[in-house]
Amino acid sequence: MLTPDPHARPAPISPDVEAELAAALPETQGSRFFPMIRGLAWHLLAFILLAAAALILWREFHELSLAELAGAIRAWGWDSAAWALGLSATSFLLMGVIEWLGLRWAGARITVRAALAGSFIASSIAHSLGANLIVSGAVRARYYAKHGVTLRQVAATTLFHGFSFTVGLSTLAGVALLAAGSHDIAAASRIANPVADGLGATLLAGVGAYVVLCATLRRPLRGFGHSLRLPSVRVALAQLSIGAVDNAVAAAIIWVLLPSASVGYLTFVSAYAPSVVVGLISHVPGGVGVFEGSVSTLLKGLEPAGLAAAFLGYRLFFFLLPLLIGSLALAIDTVRERAAKRI
Repeated sequence: MLTPDPHARPAPISPDVEAELAAALPETQGSRFFPMIRGLAWHLLAFILLAAAALILWREFHELSLAELAGAIRAWGWDSAAWALGLSATSFLLMGVIEWLGLRWAGARITVRAALAGSFIASSIAHSLGANLIVSGAVRARYYAKHGVTLRQVAATTLFHGFSFTVGLSTLAGVALLAAGSHDIAAASRIANPVADGLGATLLAGVGAYVVLCATLRRPLRGFGHSLRLPSVRVALAQLSIGAVDNAVAAAIIWVLLPSASVGYLTFVSAYAPSVVVGLISHVPGGVGVFEGSVSTLLKGLEPAGLAAAFLGYRLFFFLLPLLIGSLALAIDTVRERAAKRI
């Protein structure tokens, strides 16, 4: 995490806030050649993953008719749709709790209400445009400027949020892989039992190492022109616990929309977690297509119509509706700020 400066005065947010925030976030330094090669490699990887996802989705769903898809959506019932909407709201609420903890840790004194609002706006927009540090950080910087939060505190909070997501998803995936592996995960998934056990143990070992470092390492880490320090062990435990519950709730959005008894929850999570990572690596906005292709590959025996309908519901309840509400809230907040400045 970036070392926060609680005594720093808030600087005005310039129109080029993305560039300023990029300078505040840790980034590999050096000649322009290696960043250029790295950028080309990421674009090539994104193209390969998107092409593979398109092929997988066509193979799985090309025989699916609109009538079958509509029937699968009607089969949700009002109860499943309400569950999915409630789970989505719960996930964003948990993100807001993490946001407030991150702001407090970074030295920003801000109300819980403001943190929840800022988190929802930043997360709802970044989810759909690509959940990267610059996008979510820039939205946070613009929203929190009126609350006296500095760019450095925004950068620290953004990294805190990213770390919480990473350790939370790793914890959830590790537990799910080990638990599902003991119940013969290969029966409903293309992940072999030994692979599930080994990957689950590795993920939990990585999370454990992070907690141990937070408990023992007192001095800041320095690298790439920045000073970084880890949170306390209590904060780290809060990160992984809240982050794990948040990811578990997000995974349940799709699971509750699947036909009943299609697949066990833990088995589904063991396919959901790596698919989220693949979607993020692809750099495709929201991981659209890549995430769905990965889940379709890792799970087997699911009815195509029910799975496709669940994917659409996931995009609706967890991406599209929050994006519309978050964008509207940001627009209203911007108009109010401009109006207040004219007075």
